Amino acid sequence: MVDSVYRTRSLGVGASGLPDQYADGKAARVWQLYIGSVSSRTDTYRQWICQTLRDKGCHHILDVACGTGIDSIMLLEEGFQVTSSDASDKMLKYALKERWNRRKEDAFDKWVIEEGNWLTLKEDLEDIAPAEGFDAVLCLGNSFAHLPDFDGDQHNIKTALKNFAGMVKPGGVLMVDHRNYDYIIENGKVPQANSLYYKGKRVKDIKTSVLWVDGTCKMITLDYTIDISEHPDDEAPIHKLRIEGEQSEPHYR
Repeated sequence: MVDSVYRTRSLGVGASGLPDQYADGKAARVWQLYIGSVSSRTDTYRQWICQTLRDKGCHHILDVACGTGIDSIMLLEEGFQVTSSDASDKMLKYALKERWNRRKEDAFDKWVIEEGNWLTLKEDLEDIAPAEGFDAVLCLGNSFAHLPDFDGDQHNIKTALKNFAGMVKPGGVLMVDHRNYDYIIENGKVPQANSLYYKGKRVKDIKTSVLWVDGTCKMITLDYTIDISEHPDDEAPIHKLRIEGEQSEPHYR
């Protein structure tokens, strides 16, 4: 690596065929440092998610934004049956690795992982989805805001949401989260309050860029400076890197 900047703004294409800003796999290598460990958010995030699902009688969960597997793993450890998909094959390889490492545990041995494009989700998962649908479909970690809206008519957004809903059984749960974009647009930066989801202690700085076109917010880009000293995958004596460009589009505005 020549410098400490990981540029992830390239609109590469994952194996699923969906434009994927993480297609080069560089961000996936340090994703855990960014979001923190599963155990660090046990008392808040885990409790709320799992109790909500249990209160709704949910057991079989579809995680459509699996990434490296952190939420799916949390649910498996809590006794849920989990099917996981993601458009980024580079992210999914870390989930597949964890499944292999823990294959002697029954829940992980039965963990189903499949590449999936949100725009063709039914077709991509038709061989593994239960006929009656999943008890719950989750799209967490601010993942939904990464779906490009190139035409500006929200067609892709509506298609993805329709496909999510189509995977939920009648009376089931669809859960989608995102950052506080109202705050970011109004203040030009991310909130400084404690986050329930992002618990990584190595994020040293976040630069926020807001793109306005004809008076409308079109894109928000977050550049992270992360301390990677003593990271086991380090190949050079670099103590910090910058993940340049978590691009999000505030679709709801």
